[in-house]
Amino acid sequence: MDGRVQVKARVKSNSGLIPGTRLVWLDAPAIAELAKPGQFVMGRCAENHDPLLRRPLSLHGIDDSGGVALLFEVVGRGTSWLSERAPGDLVDLVGPLGNGFSIRSDAEKFLLVSGGIGIAPLAFLAGKAMGLGKEVTVLLGARGASQLFPASQLPKGAFIVRATEDGSEGTKGLVTSLIDDYAGEADQLFACGPAAMYRSMAGLDCLKGKPVQVSLEEKMACGVGACYGCTVKTKNGLKQVCRDGPVFELADLIGDGELNGEEQNTPLEDLRRL
Repeated sequence: MDGRVQVKARVKSNSGLIPGTRLVWLDAPAIAELAKPGQFVMGRCAENHDPLLRRPLSLHGIDDSGGVALLFEVVGRGTSWLSERAPGDLVDLVGPLGNGFSIRSDAEKFLLVSGGIGIAPLAFLAGKAMGLGKEVTVLLGARGASQLFPASQLPKGAFIVRATEDGSEGTKGLVTSLIDDYAGEADQLFACGPAAMYRSMAGLDCLKGKPVQVSLEEKMACGVGACYGCTVKTKNGLKQVCRDGPVFELADLIGDGELNGEEQNTPLEDLRRL
Protein backbone atom coordinates (compact mmCIF):
# COMPACT_ATOMS: atom_id res chain seq x y z
CA MET A 1 0.00 0.00 0.00
CA ASP A 2 1.32 3.46 -0.93
CA GLY A 3 -0.33 5.17 2.04
CA ARG A 4 -3.48 6.34 0.29
CA VAL A 5 -6.80 4.82 -0.67
CA GLN A 6 -9.80 5.74 -2.78
CA VAL A 7 -13.18 5.41 -1.10
CA LYS A 8 -16.82 6.29 -1.55
CA ALA A 9 -17.41 8.02 1.78
CA ARG A 10 -20.93 8.45 3.09
CA VAL A 11 -21.82 11.84 4.56
CA LYS A 12 -22.62 11.62 8.28
CA SER A 13 -23.39 15.30 8.91
CA ASN A 14 -23.10 18.70 7.26
CA SER A 15 -23.18 21.88 9.33
CA GLY A 16 -22.11 25.52 9.25
CA LEU A 17 -19.80 26.81 11.98
CA ILE A 18 -18.63 30.07 10.39
CA PRO A 19 -20.37 32.10 7.66
CA GLY A 20 -19.23 30.88 4.26
CA THR A 21 -17.78 27.60 5.54
CA ARG A 22 -19.04 24.07 6.06
CA LEU A 23 -18.02 21.23 8.36
CA VAL A 24 -18.72 17.88 6.76
CA TRP A 25 -18.21 14.57 8.54
CA LEU A 26 -17.90 11.47 6.35
CA ASP A 27 -17.63 7.78 7.12
CA ALA A 28 -14.18 6.87 5.78
CA PRO A 29 -12.45 4.42 8.16
CA ALA A 30 -9.79 3.42 5.62
CA ILE A 31 -8.63 7.04 5.40
CA ALA A 32 -9.06 7.73 9.12
CA GLU A 33 -6.79 4.80 9.94
CA LEU A 34 -3.94 6.26 7.88
CA ALA A 35 -4.49 9.98 8.44
CA LYS A 36 -1.97 12.28 10.12
CA PRO A 37 -2.45 15.96 11.06
CA GLY A 38 -1.53 18.24 8.19
CA GLN A 39 -2.45 15.78 5.43
CA PHE A 40 -5.33 16.26 3.00
CA VAL A 41 -7.69 14.42 0.68
CA MET A 42 -8.66 15.05 -2.93
CA GLY A 43 -12.44 15.03 -3.23
CA ARG A 44 -14.49 14.63 -6.38
CA CYS A 45 -16.95 17.46 -5.98
CA ALA A 46 -19.48 16.35 -8.57
CA GLU A 47 -21.76 13.46 -9.35
CA ASN A 48 -20.11 13.06 -12.75
CA HIS A 49 -16.92 14.74 -14.02
CA ASP A 50 -18.01 18.36 -14.14
CA PRO A 51 -16.06 20.02 -12.66
CA LEU A 52 -13.36 17.64 -13.82
CA LEU A 53 -10.66 18.27 -11.22
CA ARG A 54 -10.86 17.07 -7.64
CA ARG A 55 -10.57 19.59 -4.82
CA PRO A 56 -7.86 19.45 -2.10
CA LEU A 57 -9.41 19.45 1.37
CA SER A 58 -7.51 19.53 4.66
CA LEU A 59 -8.19 16.77 7.14
CA HIS A 60 -9.85 18.64 9.99
CA GLY A 61 -10.19 15.66 12.31
CA ILE A 62 -11.04 12.00 12.76
CA ASP A 63 -13.10 10.11 15.32
CA ASP A 64 -13.04 6.65 16.87
CA SER A 65 -15.77 5.35 14.55
CA GLY A 66 -13.77 6.01 11.37
CA GLY A 67 -15.23 9.41 10.67
CA VAL A 68 -13.27 12.05 8.78
CA ALA A 69 -14.01 15.77 9.11
CA LEU A 70 -13.51 18.35 6.35
CA LEU A 71 -13.75 22.07 7.12
CA PHE A 72 -13.71 24.27 4.02
CA GLU A 73 -14.70 27.61 2.56
CA VAL A 74 -17.43 27.62 -0.09
CA VAL A 75 -15.67 29.47 -2.91
CA GLY A 76 -16.62 27.87 -6.22
CA ARG A 77 -18.60 25.20 -8.03
CA GLY A 78 -16.77 22.28 -6.46
CA THR A 79 -17.00 23.36 -2.85
CA SER A 80 -20.57 24.59 -3.45
CA TRP A 81 -21.52 21.08 -4.55
CA LEU A 82 -19.84 19.54 -1.51
CA SER A 83 -21.51 22.06 0.82
CA GLU A 84 -24.93 20.81 -0.35
CA ARG A 85 -24.36 17.11 0.40
CA ALA A 86 -26.87 15.61 2.82
CA PRO A 87 -26.42 12.73 5.28
CA GLY A 88 -26.33 9.50 3.31
CA ASP A 89 -24.86 11.04 0.15
CA LEU A 90 -21.60 9.63 -1.17
CA VAL A 91 -18.40 11.57 -1.86
CA ASP A 92 -15.44 10.06 -3.72
CA LEU A 93 -12.23 10.73 -1.75
CA VAL A 94 -8.57 9.88 -2.35
CA GLY A 95 -6.18 10.14 0.58
CA PRO A 96 -4.60 10.77 2.91
CA LEU A 97 -2.11 12.70 0.80
CA GLY A 98 0.98 14.81 1.43
CA ASN A 99 3.38 15.18 4.31
CA GLY A 100 1.83 16.45 7.52
CA PHE A 101 3.10 18.09 10.69
CA SER A 102 6.03 16.56 12.56
CA ILE A 103 5.59 16.29 16.31
CA ARG A 104 8.79 15.99 18.31
CA SER A 105 8.61 13.51 21.16
CA ASP A 106 10.65 15.82 23.43
CA ALA A 107 8.43 18.86 22.80
CA GLU A 108 5.96 19.64 25.56
CA LYS A 109 4.49 23.06 24.71
CA PHE A 110 2.90 23.71 21.33
CA LEU A 111 1.83 27.04 19.86
CA LEU A 112 -0.67 26.91 16.98
CA VAL A 113 -1.36 30.05 14.94
CA SER A 114 -4.52 30.12 12.82
CA GLY A 115 -5.44 32.80 10.33
CA GLY A 116 -9.11 32.47 9.39
CA ILE A 117 -9.90 29.09 7.82
CA GLY A 118 -6.32 28.05 8.65
CA ILE A 119 -7.80 26.24 11.65
CA ALA A 120 -8.84 23.47 9.24
CA PRO A 121 -5.65 21.36 9.62
CA LEU A 122 -4.64 22.79 13.00
CA ALA A 123 -7.66 21.42 14.88
CA PHE A 124 -6.60 17.88 13.96
CA LEU A 125 -3.07 18.67 15.14
CA ALA A 126 -4.36 20.12 18.42
CA GLY A 127 -6.34 16.95 19.11
CA LYS A 128 -3.37 14.71 18.34
CA ALA A 129 -1.02 16.78 20.53
CA MET A 130 -3.47 16.85 23.44
CA GLY A 131 -3.82 13.08 23.15
CA LEU A 132 -0.05 12.81 23.56
CA GLY A 133 -0.17 14.90 26.72
CA LYS A 134 1.19 18.08 25.15
CA GLU A 135 0.31 21.58 26.35
CA VAL A 136 -1.43 23.37 23.48
CA THR A 137 -2.06 27.08 22.97
CA VAL A 138 -4.12 28.12 19.94
CA LEU A 139 -4.08 31.67 18.59
CA LEU A 140 -7.27 32.25 16.57
CA GLY A 141 -7.52 35.18 14.19
CA ALA A 142 -10.34 36.46 11.99
CA ARG A 143 -11.79 39.64 10.53
CA GLY A 144 -14.55 39.77 13.13
CA ALA A 145 -16.22 37.79 15.90
CA SER A 146 -18.63 36.03 13.53
CA GLN A 147 -15.69 34.63 11.52
CA LEU A 148 -13.89 33.17 14.56
CA PHE A 149 -13.75 29.41 14.79
CA PRO A 150 -15.80 28.26 17.83
CA ALA A 151 -13.54 27.36 20.74
CA SER A 152 -16.04 24.64 21.69
CA GLN A 153 -14.94 22.74 18.58
CA LEU A 154 -11.33 22.54 19.76
CA PRO A 155 -10.00 19.87 22.16
CA LYS A 156 -10.93 20.39 25.78
CA GLY A 157 -7.98 21.74 27.75
CA ALA A 158 -6.40 23.73 24.93
CA PHE A 159 -5.69 27.37 25.83
CA ILE A 160 -7.44 29.62 23.30
CA VAL A 161 -6.51 33.26 22.56
CA ARG A 162 -8.48 35.33 20.04
CA ALA A 163 -7.73 38.34 17.84
CA THR A 164 -10.10 40.11 15.47
CA GLU A 165 -9.19 42.82 12.99
CA ASP A 166 -12.22 44.91 13.95
CA GLY A 167 -11.80 44.37 17.69
CA SER A 168 -15.23 42.76 18.08
CA GLU A 169 -13.72 39.94 20.16
CA GLY A 170 -10.38 39.39 21.84
CA THR A 171 -7.39 41.56 20.98
CA LYS A 172 -7.88 44.06 18.19
CA GLY A 173 -5.51 43.40 15.31
CA LEU A 174 -4.01 40.55 13.34
CA VAL A 175 -3.40 37.18 14.96
CA THR A 176 0.34 37.67 14.42
CA SER A 177 0.24 40.47 16.99
CA LEU A 178 -0.31 37.79 19.67
CA ILE A 179 2.70 35.65 18.82
CA ASP A 180 5.29 37.65 20.74
CA ASP A 181 3.42 37.02 24.01
CA TYR A 182 3.28 33.23 23.61
CA ALA A 183 6.19 32.10 21.44
CA GLY A 184 8.85 32.27 24.16
CA GLU A 185 7.85 29.12 26.03
CA ALA A 186 6.79 27.11 22.98
CA ASP A 187 8.90 24.11 22.01
CA GLN A 188 7.23 23.80 18.62
CA LEU A 189 5.21 26.25 16.55
CA PHE A 190 2.73 25.50 13.79
CA ALA A 191 0.73 27.83 11.56
CA CYS A 192 -1.81 27.87 8.77
CA GLY A 193 -3.08 30.96 7.02
CA PRO A 194 -2.51 33.24 4.02
CA ALA A 195 0.94 33.99 2.60
CA ALA A 196 0.90 37.50 4.08
CA MET A 197 0.66 35.99 7.56
CA TYR A 198 3.78 33.92 6.95
CA ARG A 199 5.72 36.92 5.71
CA SER A 200 4.76 38.77 8.87
CA MET A 201 5.79 35.83 11.04
CA ALA A 202 9.17 35.58 9.33
CA GLY A 203 9.94 39.14 10.44
CA LEU A 204 9.22 38.55 14.13
CA ASP A 205 12.29 38.59 16.38
CA CYS A 206 10.61 36.20 18.81
CA LEU A 207 10.62 33.48 16.15
CA LYS A 208 14.27 33.81 15.16
CA GLY A 209 15.92 30.42 15.54
CA LYS A 210 12.67 28.68 16.42
CA PRO A 211 11.34 25.84 14.25
CA VAL A 212 8.05 26.90 12.70
CA GLN A 213 6.04 24.52 10.53
CA VAL A 214 3.51 26.08 8.17
CA SER A 215 0.83 24.54 5.98
CA LEU A 216 0.63 26.05 2.50
CA GLU A 217 -2.69 26.69 0.81
CA GLU A 218 -2.24 26.10 -2.91
CA LYS A 219 -4.43 25.15 -5.86
CA MET A 220 -3.84 21.56 -6.96
CA ALA A 221 -4.85 19.59 -10.02
CA CYS A 222 -3.73 16.02 -9.27
CA GLY A 223 -2.69 16.00 -5.59
CA VAL A 224 -0.05 13.30 -6.14
CA GLY A 225 2.88 15.14 -7.74
CA ALA A 226 2.16 14.26 -11.37
CA CYS A 227 1.21 17.64 -12.84
CA TYR A 228 3.56 20.12 -11.10
CA GLY A 229 0.69 22.61 -10.89
CA CYS A 230 1.33 23.37 -7.20
CA THR A 231 5.07 24.01 -7.44
CA VAL A 232 6.54 26.68 -5.13
CA LYS A 233 10.04 28.03 -4.63
CA THR A 234 12.01 27.09 -1.53
CA LYS A 235 15.61 27.56 -0.42
CA ASN A 236 16.15 23.95 -1.46
CA GLY A 237 14.79 24.42 -4.97
CA LEU A 238 11.35 23.94 -6.43
CA LYS A 239 8.97 21.82 -4.36
CA GLN A 240 5.49 20.45 -4.95
CA VAL A 241 2.99 21.37 -2.25
CA CYS A 242 0.99 18.16 -2.75
CA ARG A 243 3.93 15.76 -2.59
CA ASP A 244 6.66 17.56 -0.60
CA GLY A 245 4.18 19.46 1.60
CA PRO A 246 1.72 20.86 2.30
CA VAL A 247 3.74 21.36 5.50
CA PHE A 248 7.09 23.13 5.22
CA GLU A 249 9.53 24.81 7.58
CA LEU A 250 8.93 28.56 7.46
CA ALA A 251 12.68 29.18 7.30
CA ASP A 252 12.87 27.19 4.05
CA LEU A 253 10.34 29.50 2.41
CA ILE A 254 11.25 33.02 3.51
CA GLY A 255 14.68 34.45 4.30
CA ASP A 256 15.92 37.60 5.99
CA GLY A 257 17.31 38.99 2.75
CA GLU A 258 13.96 38.77 1.03
CA LEU A 259 12.23 40.59 3.85
CA ASN A 260 14.86 43.30 3.88
CA GLY A 261 14.29 44.07 0.22
CA GLU A 262 17.40 42.37 -1.17
CA GLU A 263 15.14 40.04 -3.13
CA GLN A 264 11.92 41.43 -4.60
CA ASN A 265 10.09 38.17 -5.25
CA THR A 266 9.56 36.06 -2.14
CA PRO A 267 9.15 32.27 -2.47
CA LEU A 268 5.52 32.67 -1.41
CA GLU A 269 4.76 35.36 -3.98
CA ASP A 270 2.59 33.07 -6.12
CA LEU A 271 0.58 31.36 -3.41
CA ARG A 272 -3.09 31.35 -4.30
CA ARG A 273 -5.83 30.66 -1.76
CA LEU A 274 -8.48 28.07 -2.58
